[in-house]
Amino acid sequence: MIEKLIVKNNKKIVMLVVDGLGGVPYIEGKTELEYAKKENIDNLAKKSMLGLIEPVFAGITPGSGPAHLSLFGYNPIEYEIKRGILEALGIGMELKDEDIAIRGNFATIKDNKIIDRRAGRISTEESYKLVDLLSENIKKIDDVEIFWGKGIEHRFVIVLRGEGLGDNLNDTDPKVENLEPLELIPKDELSKKTAYILNKIIKTSSEILSSQEKANYILLRGISKMPDIPKFYKRYHMKALALANYPMYKGLCKMLGMDTPELGMEFENLIKYYLEQYENYDFIYIHYKETDKKGEDGDFFGKVREIEKIDSFIPKILSKDPDVFILTGDHSTPSALKSHSWHPVPILIYAKSGIFNDENAKFDERSCLRGYLGIRKSYEVFYIILSLAERLEKYGA
Repeated sequence: MIEKLIVKNNKKIVMLVVDGLGGVPYIEGKTELEYAKKENIDNLAKKSMLGLIEPVFAGITPGSGPAHLSLFGYNPIEYEIKRGILEALGIGMELKDEDIAIRGNFATIKDNKIIDRRAGRISTEESYKLVDLLSENIKKIDDVEIFWGKGIEHRFVIVLRGEGLGDNLNDTDPKVENLEPLELIPKDELSKKTAYILNKIIKTSSEILSSQEKANYILLRGISKMPDIPKFYKRYHMKALALANYPMYKGLCKMLGMDTPELGMEFENLIKYYLEQYENYDFIYIHYKETDKKGEDGDFFGKVREIEKIDSFIPKILSKDPDVFILTGDHSTPSALKSHSWHPVPILIYAKSGIFNDENAKFDERSCLRGYLGIRKSYEVFYIILSLAERLEKYGA
């Protein structure tokens, strides 16, 4: 229905996604957003619509893939995307339709218990050397070719290419420390062969990495084939630019057909490119990762500092005077919990007309709870964004 209502115009939409933005009361009974000094964002909040968004459903903790998909107006239940395919696309691996992509983590294991799921967040340089080592020694098992891709820090990608492979398997990462890795359980006939190949890879890689102090094991996540999903332009008739540093987010946006330039790891490079290319796009997505990392590390004050850093970029972003500007997160990552959580995410929507605002508001969870938008699904809010940009016509006579 939405595709039939889309109207083309010259209105510009800019969405800044601060990864893992939401929190829960923790230090002095405050969330990170409540504790942070963020004058630019709070001043903008007084002129904006506020609310809270649920990426999937109430009480469901989302991964980054479905959470982002929902932000772009796709129901993540209708379009399920696993992490492996996103990571592979994000680092520029060439995939065939029947390939199986897997996101990997280097991890630390002792007495078959996972001591650190991220191997101390080893450096990207160290990770590259280990991926080279594995790729030199594990190239083919039976009739299945194995390709290795280099990610950032502890992350890497494995791609399987061969006949009769399925992707209906669980992750081996239990997502908490001090547990044993999970057993791969195939849920259909085709996936039995995939499980056999991956178990061989896990066993052989453990032998190769056994002398490593930190990265002596691999955990596998998001085992997946390429999904069938409508492109962003076909759905919304907007030329889209995706500005992100990390492979997973670039991979999702590539899958949707957004332009995804390679700009390195500095956020400042994304903003510079945004300022240069603004006029060439209808929709611009900007991603900031560091808040999520600090939340997962349980670093409350580190996350506060990252929020304050983002605040310093707001004037530059708004200097282009977008017709609609959105500030939100993909999901909540409270430092109190050290993980993604189910808690709704604060959202701020500024538009030149058509909004209800509160001149006494600030941008934090409690103010957003009282906001005009209420609590809504992320993908539903995208339709409100389209309407504020006058890109949806009337439905029915």
